[in-house]
Amino acid sequence: MGYSRKTGGATVRTASPSVQKETNATSSGSSSSSVWNMQIGGAKQKTQMKSVEVLLFTSELADLIEAGMTLGQALRALAGQGDEGSAQRYICQDLCDRIVRGESFSDACAHHPKSFPPLYSNMIRAGEASGAMVEVLRRLVDHYERYDNMRSKIKSALSYPIIVLVFGILAVIGALVWIIPQFQKVFESMGAALPLPTRILIGMSDGLIRYGWMMALCAVLFVLWFNKWRKTDAGRLKIDGWKLRAPLVKGIVACGAYSSLAYTLKTLLVNGVNVLQALKISEETCNNAVIGQALATARKRVTDGTSISGPLASSGVFPRMMTDMLAVGEQAGDMAGSLEHIGRRYQKDMDRHITAFTNALEPILIVMIAGAVGFVAVAILMAVFKVSSSLG
Repeated sequence: MGYSRKTGGATVRTASPSVQKETNATSSGSSSSSVWNMQIGGAKQKTQMKSVEVLLFTSELADLIEAGMTLGQALRALAGQGDEGSAQRYICQDLCDRIVRGESFSDACAHHPKSFPPLYSNMIRAGEASGAMVEVLRRLVDHYERYDNMRSKIKSALSYPIIVLVFGILAVIGALVWIIPQFQKVFESMGAALPLPTRILIGMSDGLIRYGWMMALCAVLFVLWFNKWRKTDAGRLKIDGWKLRAPLVKGIVACGAYSSLAYTLKTLLVNGVNVLQALKISEETCNNAVIGQALATARKRVTDGTSISGPLASSGVFPRMMTDMLAVGEQAGDMAGSLEHIGRRYQKDMDRHITAFTNALEPILIVMIAGAVGFVAVAILMAVFKVSSSLG
């Protein structure tokens, strides 16, 4: 016989010790088989779900529990839906095994921090304590939908300019490497003095052909160094600070960060997480080192009994409007409501900045590419006219 407990309106049944031993042996064999496949051969096992996969997993889990399934049955059903070697199957099976061994769902999720960040596991823990698991899962779905919506908007705004810029650079490099040398041979055979723009263009072409490999090597080394440096604390602070100050980009990055922070804090506070823990989780999940540092400072001052809005305002990182709205919420005793208004406000501002960024960047890129291509064309035409006049 086993025993059962209620979690969010759904019964989570835990097997008896004998059944647990049998299940543990089975899961141990399954785990060994998975490790064997990962290390020796067979299908490569994915062990991390993407944010979209976590969103779908959370939504389906809420539906199954609300339909009357136990947590273990729901996880087993979701594991059966995953493809062989997929992260969903691996993680759902592991969660199910851990729950059978007596762990709570929140502790089981905490064993997969790359798939379930601290925000996720702490909200699940709050749902277990309050008995409102389905409601917490729905709020997590809303949170991930907002986050993915922000990311998709930013990516769509940046994708077109990046593609245009890459193709423009490739076109100029192709002209310098293959087209300009052909004209150079013609001009040298005629022996005419070339204009300054043409000599500059030929010099650029010669330099790229002779030292192109060295330039490519330096570029690769720089990318490797930069990628390593940006993962350090100093690098993250420097880059994230630049993002908050860079023209055209700062509005998108800042408003997206403020909106995400407001929604994260609101979601945590509504689900019963205390203020200090909510600030710590927000600090770990804000994806901006400058804002995270300000939150860490605020958390230390809140420990001394200070309000949240005061330390955030004194940090100089957050706009006055945001901290004023937060202060009003603190005075009215409706922090969650104020955070909801802040999130909506800055999400609208982010959409406006994305539109302005797209509208401004298109003509800038067109002018840059037209200038580069125009310089190549003018330099060649000036040489042609010079040679023609000397022959005439």
